[in-house]
This record gives sequence, structure tokens and C-alpha cells, in this order.
Amino acid sequence: MKLVKCCLAVIFLTCCAAGVMAQDGMMQGGKADLTKTLNQYISHMEEEVVPAAEAMPADKYSFAPTEGEFKNVRTFGQQVKHIAAVNYVFGAGILGEKPPIDVNDEKGPDSVKSKEESVKFLKDSFAYLHKALDSVNAGNLTTSIQWGKRPTTRLQIVLMAAGHPWDHYGQMVEYLRMNGIVPPASR
Repeated sequence: MKLVKCCLAVIFLTCCAAGVMAQDGMMQGGKADLTKTLNQYISHMEEEVVPAAEAMPADKYSFAPTEGEFKNVRTFGQQVKHIAAVNYVFGAGILGEKPPIDVNDEKGPDSVKSKEESVKFLKDSFAYLHKALDSVNAGNLTTSIQWGKRPTTRLQIVLMAAGHPWDHYGQMVEYLRMNGIVPPASR
């Protein structure tokens, strides 16, 4: 089942990338500019996630739903920090290095506390992820690399990096709406 989901994700992202490339003129002589395509996809995500993080008032960064089945869920601020921390994990995996910051078990540094610090951490994580994507090319995308305790490819890490934030973005949107805030992408 995991293999089927991975194959469907690859097909979906390939179709999305082809559409983006055609719209944004990323085709050169019938060939796609791989780095530009990957960065464009991550930029699109960044353009949704960062404004959502900026839209929540600072005093609501500690908000987490309590009605219904929401026991032990992340607060809004924890969602933001988690996305950022995992962006660093994925970027480091692509680059074949350790994350340049303490990802703190994907929670982000304890020193990042305020909304302003969280948004900066998020923006910096996307910059690092873009740096990692700039290192990807057709020659190294599918070569086997060691990531943690398992072998993988940069392609697998890129696919996870491309999909992971959307889940948390959806939760951020719900948290914004629960606080009477229309998400920037819906305005």
C-alpha cells in the first residue's frame, strides 16, 4: 500500500510540475529545468504557509482546539515551528549534511518562542530548503544516499518535503478559522 501511495504521489507531483512548467515557461527546448521546477513548487507552498503564519495574532500562537477529538494536538505556534524544523531536516537530507540548527525532535529550538521568532524561523527554513533544492540535478536526483538509518534518494526526500507542509497548513487554516480569521489564501 505504501508503494502504491508513493507511486501515486510521484505521478501527481509530476503532473503538477508539468502544468507549472508549461505555465511558467520552464521548458527549454522541450526539457524541464529541474531545479527551477522544484523551487517553484516549494515557493508556491511557502506563499501559502508563511502568510498563514503571519495572519495569526501573536496572542493566539498558543491556540489549540479543545472541543472534540483534539487531545494533545500542536498549538498554532507549534505547527509553524514543526513545519520549519522538518524543512531543515529535509533540506539537510538533500544536501547530505546535518541540519544547521537544533530541530529538537522536529519541534524546533526551544529558544524560538514568539510569533516573530517563529515566522523568522519558518522563512529561514524555506530559504535553507531552496538552497538544498538548488543542489539537485538530473544526475543526483535518483542516486542512492544514506539518510539517517536508511538508504533513499534525493527524489524521495524532495517528495516528502513537497507534501509534508500541506498537512500542517490545513491544520493552520482550521485554527485561523476557529479564531475568526479568514486565511490569506481565501481572501
